[in-house]
Amino acid sequence: MKLFLLRIFTWWNGFTFGTQLWTWRFGELVGTDDQGNRYFRTKGGKIDPTLGFERRWVLYNGYAEPSRVPPEWHGWLHNVVDVPPTQESFTPREWMKPHQPNRTGTPLAHRPTGSTLSTGRRPKATGDYQPWTPGA
Repeated sequence: MKLFLLRIFTWWNGFTFGTQLWTWRFGELVGTDDQGNRYFRTKGGKIDPTLGFERRWVLYNGYAEPSRVPPEWHGWLHNVVDVPPTQESFTPREWMKPHQPNRTGTPLAHRPTGSTLSTGRRPKATGDYQPWTPGA
Protein backbone atom coordinates (compact mmCIF):
# COMPACT_ATOMS: atom_id res chain seq x y z
CA MET A 1 0.00 0.00 0.00
CA LYS A 2 2.86 2.36 0.83
CA LEU A 3 4.52 1.84 -2.57
CA PHE A 4 1.18 2.44 -4.29
CA LEU A 5 0.72 5.79 -2.49
CA LEU A 6 4.32 6.79 -3.22
CA ARG A 7 3.76 6.07 -6.93
CA ILE A 8 0.74 8.38 -6.93
CA PHE A 9 1.99 11.33 -4.87
CA THR A 10 5.80 11.48 -5.09
CA TRP A 11 8.19 11.79 -8.02
CA TRP A 12 11.54 11.86 -6.19
CA ASN A 13 11.33 8.22 -5.01
CA GLY A 14 11.07 7.01 -8.60
CA PHE A 15 8.58 7.40 -11.40
CA THR A 16 4.92 8.16 -10.65
CA PHE A 17 1.92 6.13 -11.73
CA GLY A 18 1.15 8.72 -14.43
CA THR A 19 4.68 8.50 -15.83
CA GLN A 20 4.47 4.72 -15.79
CA LEU A 21 1.17 4.82 -17.69
CA TRP A 22 2.53 7.37 -20.23
CA THR A 23 5.64 5.25 -20.77
CA TRP A 24 3.63 2.07 -21.24
CA ARG A 25 1.28 3.71 -23.73
CA PHE A 26 3.55 6.01 -25.77
CA GLY A 27 7.14 4.97 -25.06
CA GLU A 28 9.60 2.41 -26.32
CA LEU A 29 12.67 1.29 -24.39
CA VAL A 30 15.91 2.41 -26.00
CA GLY A 31 18.36 1.11 -23.44
CA THR A 32 19.59 0.82 -19.88
CA ASP A 33 22.74 2.20 -18.27
CA ASP A 34 25.00 0.53 -15.70
CA GLN A 35 23.05 2.10 -12.79
CA GLY A 36 19.76 0.57 -13.93
CA ASN A 37 18.23 3.78 -15.31
CA ARG A 38 15.98 3.06 -18.30
CA TYR A 39 15.82 5.41 -21.31
CA PHE A 40 12.73 5.81 -23.50
CA ARG A 41 11.55 7.69 -26.57
CA THR A 42 8.20 8.03 -28.31
CA LYS A 43 7.22 4.88 -30.21
CA GLY A 44 8.84 4.73 -33.60
CA GLY A 45 10.85 7.87 -32.97
CA LYS A 46 7.84 9.99 -33.89
CA ILE A 47 8.38 13.76 -33.82
CA ASP A 48 6.31 15.54 -31.17
CA PRO A 49 4.40 18.34 -32.96
CA THR A 50 4.53 20.68 -29.95
CA LEU A 51 8.28 20.22 -29.42
CA GLY A 52 9.41 19.82 -33.01
CA PHE A 53 11.69 16.91 -32.13
CA GLU A 54 11.56 13.43 -30.66
CA ARG A 55 10.48 13.23 -27.00
CA ARG A 56 13.02 11.37 -24.81
CA TRP A 57 12.96 10.62 -21.10
CA VAL A 58 14.56 8.55 -18.36
CA LEU A 59 13.05 6.47 -15.58
CA TYR A 60 15.55 6.46 -12.72
CA ASN A 61 16.35 3.32 -10.80
CA GLY A 62 15.56 4.53 -7.30
CA TYR A 63 15.98 8.13 -6.18
CA ALA A 64 15.44 10.63 -9.01
CA GLU A 65 18.70 12.57 -9.27
CA PRO A 66 19.50 14.02 -12.72
CA SER A 67 23.23 13.93 -12.11
CA ARG A 68 22.98 10.11 -12.24
CA VAL A 69 22.66 10.22 -16.04
CA PRO A 70 26.06 9.12 -17.42
CA PRO A 71 27.77 11.23 -20.13
CA GLU A 72 27.05 8.76 -22.93
CA TRP A 73 23.30 8.97 -22.28
CA HIS A 74 23.23 12.70 -21.50
CA GLY A 75 23.97 13.67 -25.11
CA TRP A 76 21.22 11.43 -26.46
CA LEU A 77 18.70 12.46 -23.81
CA HIS A 78 19.17 16.17 -24.62
CA ASN A 79 19.02 15.67 -28.42
CA VAL A 80 22.72 16.51 -28.91
CA VAL A 81 23.27 13.20 -30.72
CA ASP A 82 20.70 11.19 -32.66
CA VAL A 83 22.14 7.72 -32.06
CA PRO A 84 21.74 6.23 -28.56
CA PRO A 85 24.81 4.60 -26.96
CA THR A 86 23.22 1.15 -27.42
CA GLN A 87 23.48 1.52 -31.21
CA GLU A 88 27.09 2.68 -31.34
CA SER A 89 30.32 1.69 -29.68
CA PHE A 90 30.79 4.42 -27.09
CA THR A 91 34.23 4.67 -25.50
CA PRO A 92 34.50 7.05 -22.59
CA ARG A 93 37.16 9.74 -22.74
CA GLU A 94 39.96 9.84 -20.19
CA TRP A 95 38.49 12.98 -18.59
CA MET A 96 35.06 11.37 -18.00
CA LYS A 97 34.75 10.35 -14.37
CA PRO A 98 32.35 7.88 -12.79
CA HIS A 99 29.26 9.25 -11.09
CA GLN A 100 29.49 10.64 -7.58
CA PRO A 101 26.23 11.43 -5.84
CA ASN A 102 25.34 14.96 -4.84
CA ARG A 103 26.68 15.32 -1.30
CA THR A 104 25.12 18.68 -0.46
CA GLY A 105 23.61 18.59 3.01
CA THR A 106 25.58 15.54 4.10
CA PRO A 107 28.70 15.26 6.28
CA LEU A 108 30.68 14.54 3.08
CA ALA A 109 29.74 17.89 1.50
CA HIS A 110 32.51 20.25 0.39
CA ARG A 111 33.22 22.82 3.08
CA PRO A 112 35.76 25.42 1.97
CA THR A 113 38.17 27.13 4.31
CA GLY A 114 36.34 29.80 6.24
CA SER A 115 33.01 28.01 6.22
CA THR A 116 31.28 27.89 9.59
CA LEU A 117 30.85 24.15 9.11
CA SER A 118 34.47 23.37 8.25
CA THR A 119 36.85 21.97 10.83
CA GLY A 120 39.68 24.44 10.23
CA ARG A 121 39.98 28.01 11.43
CA ARG A 122 39.05 30.96 9.29
CA PRO A 123 42.09 32.81 7.94
CA LYS A 124 42.72 36.29 9.28
CA ALA A 125 41.61 39.21 7.12
CA THR A 126 44.49 40.51 5.01
CA GLY A 127 43.39 44.14 4.99
CA ASP A 128 42.81 44.30 1.22
CA TYR A 129 39.04 44.61 1.57
CA GLN A 130 37.62 48.09 0.96
CA PRO A 131 33.89 48.32 1.69
CA TRP A 132 31.76 50.30 -0.73
CA THR A 133 29.87 53.24 0.69
CA PRO A 134 27.17 55.14 -1.20
CA GLY A 135 28.36 58.47 -2.64
CA ALA A 136 32.05 57.66 -2.30
